[in-house]
Amino acid sequence: MPHSEIRLHGFDTNVDAADLPDRFNDPFDYEPHPLCIAAAGMVRSYLKTRSEWGDEIAAGKMFGVLVVRDTEGCVGFLAAFSGNLAGDNDHPYFVPPVYDMLRPGDFFRREEAEISEINRRISELESAPERIAAIRYAAEIGELAAAELARAKETLNGNKARRAERRLHTDDPAELDAMIRESQYQKAEYRRLKQLWDKRISEARAAADISEKRISALRAERKRRSEALQMRLFEHFVIMNARGRTKNLCEIFAPTPQRTPPAGAGECAAPKLLQYAYANRLQPVAMAEFWLGRSPVGEIRHEGCYYPACRGKCGPILAFMLDGLDVERHRQRETPAPTVIYEDDSLAVVNKPAGMLSVKGKGSAPSVEEWARQRFTNAERTMVVHRLDMETSGIILVAKNLDTYRKLQSQFHDRTIVKRYEALLDGPVAADSGRIELALRPDPLDRPRQVADPEHGKQAVTEYRVTERRAEVTAVEFTPRTGRTHQLRVHSAHPLGLGTPIAGDALYGHPSSRLFLHASHIEFRHPATGETMVFDCESGF
Repeated sequence: MPHSEIRLHGFDTNVDAADLPDRFNDPFDYEPHPLCIAAAGMVRSYLKTRSEWGDEIAAGKMFGVLVVRDTEGCVGFLAAFSGNLAGDNDHPYFVPPVYDMLRPGDFFRREEAEISEINRRISELESAPERIAAIRYAAEIGELAAAELARAKETLNGNKARRAERRLHTDDPAELDAMIRESQYQKAEYRRLKQLWDKRISEARAAADISEKRISALRAERKRRSEALQMRLFEHFVIMNARGRTKNLCEIFAPTPQRTPPAGAGECAAPKLLQYAYANRLQPVAMAEFWLGRSPVGEIRHEGCYYPACRGKCGPILAFMLDGLDVERHRQRETPAPTVIYEDDSLAVVNKPAGMLSVKGKGSAPSVEEWARQRFTNAERTMVVHRLDMETSGIILVAKNLDTYRKLQSQFHDRTIVKRYEALLDGPVAADSGRIELALRPDPLDRPRQVADPEHGKQAVTEYRVTERRAEVTAVEFTPRTGRTHQLRVHSAHPLGLGTPIAGDALYGHPSSRLFLHASHIEFRHPATGETMVFDCESGF
């Protein structure tokens, strides 16, 4: 294969057929193949030669590599970046975009310029001196009206109170009639005053509304044109799969819950790599995506770490693109059965192994919920009271009847249950102890990943204590004060937390044989006896 014609890179050493995996890795669940790691290293070496890109890469960017085999059996790799790089989406070392929307004269560029002109006109109208003056005048009139009407209302109420006092001391019909006429006149005067101010306010607001209507119309036009441009762009992203079939992004996302593609769909590294391989008759062998530079705000990315493909943008696309490839699916590890730490007629305290679900999921992976139904056959009804991540091991409570379940759930809700976790962190931790407060919410485009969001996230609080400092890892004890999804994992890995992911965390750090997080301690009040129950279960890390 003439390497000058396509963007294929050779490895530094010869690759033997025995070095290749039997199946293509699942891009959503994988440990990077050694050839992908080698290819990523070569990409990083190349990037060091492009000093002009240094600042942009240091700010954070996702890259990807795809190990491929050509029709003659030669092995090499392709490289890609997500989005744009240095204001362009096509650089000779990397595969081109699925669709080049930045090429000169393209409809996207033309329409984008029109939308930019609308933005300019909106900005011009918003900052126009006459608009600012009209808004200020309307506000001033509103304040004057509120103040004068408040004074008039106070006078009206004072006169009403004095008339009520006078009525207590007179029964003269003429005086009573005079008070009625006085009340009617004063109310009418107040209504006339309010109508006068309402008119002035309406006139002042009308002057300000002229520019607001123009701005609203432009915003509506911008929204309409942006949405139309996005859909037209998605129609031009024609995606190929391993069977040689094609669909555009609109067709791919039509059956999904979101129905329309999210912004940026098709621009990630993974679709670019597969598209280029299919178009050039290259057989995909293994793929990996890795992050370089600083972590983005909210999300958690670490320099040099490998990450699964995002499910929101890339899930439907890759599901189509991989059709026809022999893909390794759902790496299930053999997991031992849970062990019972304590059991009585109301509940059981169980040690869940890593790799087991807490409750039954969509697939066939085993769960504590199903195990408990088979183990506690005499129970009225077995229910898992709380959950641990699939990869987290440790103590979990199982209720044997609905009343126990509800009472334990109430203790969790009231935060009277104390839980502690043991963890190994993939590096040093600065302080010996502390408290992390970092609000969290789900990433809608990449579930189950969580992001830090102080504005829209839910409060999440964790206390920690370093228990041992080893050569390459730090042993930590966590006491969560809230129970958010992935709380300890995000609080460990996020730069505003400990800045050091839990060892083996494939979502927020480096994947390995397991996630080194273990629920080691629990304290709760027994729902039946009221006794304080305390249980410990060491991890053995």
